[in-house]
Amino acid sequence: MNFPVIKAVSYALAHTPDLVPYGSKPERELRKEPALYERLVAHSRTFDQACAYPPHQAFIGHTSPEALWEKETPWWRHPDVAAKRWGPYGEIMPEAEFYGLLRFSDDFDLVWLDEAFLPAVRQQLRAHPLFRTEDLDRLGDGHALDRIQSKIAHEGALPLRHQDRIVGCVCRGHDEDPFLTANILLENVACKATGILAIRWLFEHHREEGVRPEAIDYVINAGEEAVGDRYQRGAGNLAKAMAERSGCVNSTGGDVKAFCCGPIHSLIIAAGLVHAGIFEHVLVVGGGALAKLGMKFRGHLKHDMPIMEDVLASFAILVGPPDDRNPRIRLDAIGKHDVRYSGSAQSIAQALIANPLDALGRKITDIDRYAVELHNPEITEPAGSGNVPRYNYRTIASLGVMRGEWPRQAIAEFERSHGLPGFSPTQGHVASAVPYLGHARDAMRRGDLRTAMFIGKGSLFLGKMTNLSDGMSFILEAPKA
Repeated sequence: MNFPVIKAVSYALAHTPDLVPYGSKPERELRKEPALYERLVAHSRTFDQACAYPPHQAFIGHTSPEALWEKETPWWRHPDVAAKRWGPYGEIMPEAEFYGLLRFSDDFDLVWLDEAFLPAVRQQLRAHPLFRTEDLDRLGDGHALDRIQSKIAHEGALPLRHQDRIVGCVCRGHDEDPFLTANILLENVACKATGILAIRWLFEHHREEGVRPEAIDYVINAGEEAVGDRYQRGAGNLAKAMAERSGCVNSTGGDVKAFCCGPIHSLIIAAGLVHAGIFEHVLVVGGGALAKLGMKFRGHLKHDMPIMEDVLASFAILVGPPDDRNPRIRLDAIGKHDVRYSGSAQSIAQALIANPLDALGRKITDIDRYAVELHNPEITEPAGSGNVPRYNYRTIASLGVMRGEWPRQAIAEFERSHGLPGFSPTQGHVASAVPYLGHARDAMRRGDLRTAMFIGKGSLFLGKMTNLSDGMSFILEAPKA
């Protein structure tokens, strides 16, 4: 059968150390212990340090994830001397420019920037390959610092800081609506802005392949932000908001909410829409999760490390009709964690891995690479959360042992032979398998990879509506596999 293909992929990071205090965990801890703020500042990374961090270079495609196996650890102590801001998939954006992107993405005069700060931001964005004159015009005029400070002191605005000074603020959207506070609006605008950044890089890098904004029919946002107001708490629609600022004038769209499993749900839905002939080109996007900034900061401070969760990550993935150049999504072998399954590791592995392989008559070893939750262990281990990818790969290898397809004594080898090092920022949904999709697509187009399975899982119990877990998976196959 002819299946939909992955036509283009992009990734972007925005380095936002001064937004770390607004992450959910730091914000709660700072209320109890305000003196923590100075420690957060003292342990912040510079842009050059964040840019040279080897996993970040892998995220934007400047190096491969597999190359991290050979890098000296801890990675944060051994920067990549060949690091670049720009990569084959996107970029690592400095904080000042990101504030300009926030302002560009704002349609309701929520983001105010200091009139002394804005000209420098405008100048930096003028040199950016993705921004045109009309985009810069959207930045408008800056505001006097005393007006910004008054907004913060008397009207519930949230200060924006950069290099130890206030350079702007985010205003609340309503005097009484608790779902339009400045904190929530900053989360939503940050998700929108980073999603736009990823979408624009997708078009920029794939223009020669005929990928145009005008060709997009539908956009699906797989992020975790619940955009709404007091009457409709999570109605959306960030997908259409991102499309509007990305030139996708012939598209509409909607948001898919499935916790960390959202991107895999969204890609399968996108592939189904294309396969059914409803839409020709569907774009899946995930913006950065501001609430996840600084989640593990306590562990990092304890081990005298920099605050590692200081970036907002985003991705964009274009699903299109069959061709003979791009890898295809096997819609005849989709894994799904049905309600009838328990939340045990064995049950999840059966649903997401064994069942789709059995549908194709394949073994676990017939898949060249498995992409799981690719959380960077250098972020999670100091906080006691362990090495998430390694745990998942040992679960898959153990399933292979039970099926008689993998020797028990080689379980530890599976991580390197069929898995990947964790290299994604812990941005929830962003880390859920899809950071490898661009690398897999390129490897398959080169003929270096035949098959890969992408596995996403979600913790539905976090919302206090069910104790169920969730998960979905799909197999990506090279054009000539």
